[in-house]
Amino acid sequence: MTRIRHRFALRAATAVVAIGALAGTLAGCAAGSTPSAPADIPAAGTDDGSTLTLWTRAPLERQAKLLVEAYNASHQNKVDLTVVPNDDYVAKVGAAAGSGGLPDLFAADIVYVPNWVQQGLFQDITAQVDGLSYKSSINKGHLSAGTMDGKEHVLPFVLDLSMLMWNKELFKEAGLDPEKAPGTLAEFAAAAKAVQGLNKPGVSGTSTGLNCGGCLVFTWFPSVWASGQQVLSDDGTSSLLAGDAAKDVYATWKDLYSSGAVAPGSADETGATWVAGFQEGKVGVMPFPATLLSGLSFDAGVAGIPGVKGGASTFVGGDGIGVSKDSKKAAQAWNFLSWLMSEDAQVGVLAKDGNAVSRSDLAENQYASKDPRLVTINKVAGQGETPVALNFQQAFNAPGSPWLSLVRNAVIQGTSSVDADNDAITSVLGQ
Repeated sequence: MTRIRHRFALRAATAVVAIGALAGTLAGCAAGSTPSAPADIPAAGTDDGSTLTLWTRAPLERQAKLLVEAYNASHQNKVDLTVVPNDDYVAKVGAAAGSGGLPDLFAADIVYVPNWVQQGLFQDITAQVDGLSYKSSINKGHLSAGTMDGKEHVLPFVLDLSMLMWNKELFKEAGLDPEKAPGTLAEFAAAAKAVQGLNKPGVSGTSTGLNCGGCLVFTWFPSVWASGQQVLSDDGTSSLLAGDAAKDVYATWKDLYSSGAVAPGSADETGATWVAGFQEGKVGVMPFPATLLSGLSFDAGVAGIPGVKGGASTFVGGDGIGVSKDSKKAAQAWNFLSWLMSEDAQVGVLAKDGNAVSRSDLAENQYASKDPRLVTINKVAGQGETPVALNFQQAFNAPGSPWLSLVRNAVIQGTSSVDADNDAITSVLGQ
């Protein structure tokens, strides 16, 4: 459970302080100005035996090690990987950025990428990215998070997607078709209530983290997107979470909570154990991280997260990766990044290990095709979104965030303060 705790229950107060410190250390830099990688870098970069440094967060250690080992075995260049504890990552990046000591390459939680791009931590690699023949198939959520003023700074490193998953055995016991995904928000709620109706000791219809902002954006935003609506304005400074679809999401979960179909403890769940019940086979259906599918000991169905009247979407999380402002080896670093996007890396390393690919044209690859659920995950990734906002952490993930207040008021307290709470989110986003 350490992996999930680190991903979704990052010690947000520490992170906010660290981000503030990061902004302070870079106060002398011109915000919005980012160094550019040399324009004359070869299309595949330079592979001349150089040593590159790369930092990543501990939750991505497995994928990072597999990628680095494969690259080092097939190239003259060598990548020296440093895995940093998740709780220490923001502070480490901030200290290195202020002293000119960033590694050649570093990965970043995609929700931090817009802030770090604005602070000038990544080099502009627009010319190199635009030169990729398959650019149009690269996950758009990650590309957009790293784009500022039309200039691109990051590529996807590892995707982390939210998917609707259900326990087929519990569905069958509840008289539901175990091979049929709930296609609407109402069908999801009905399935959860049907499983709850089994009255099996320790078994719940669904589960969530009602005191975990990161868990909730990861699992609830997709229902809004699948309904054809947005959660943020294009510039990331206004919250749109008082729209019709969003209110339907809150009402659905309020009804589930009030009817007892939500797992006990969900009201106080801060992210440490929010997926444990499903992993143990004790939850019928819930939005769940795709990266954990391979670790389930039972047969689970997988689909995109449905909207109010249908559709499907996902929160495209995970980490983006780019060349740091301090690297003197941009050509060699691009050699690693261009290889990372290649079929050799996306299929031969990531897909082979059961991970989602970052290119939609590789969705039905030889490894995913062995399990239709993996093909579904790859295809839904192309329908998902990544919300982009400089103050995302403070507005949504921090303890006591206005987003948490909105959810708790709407779902647990049952108050009609959604509009006012949405305005409070906008106030933070616009700071």
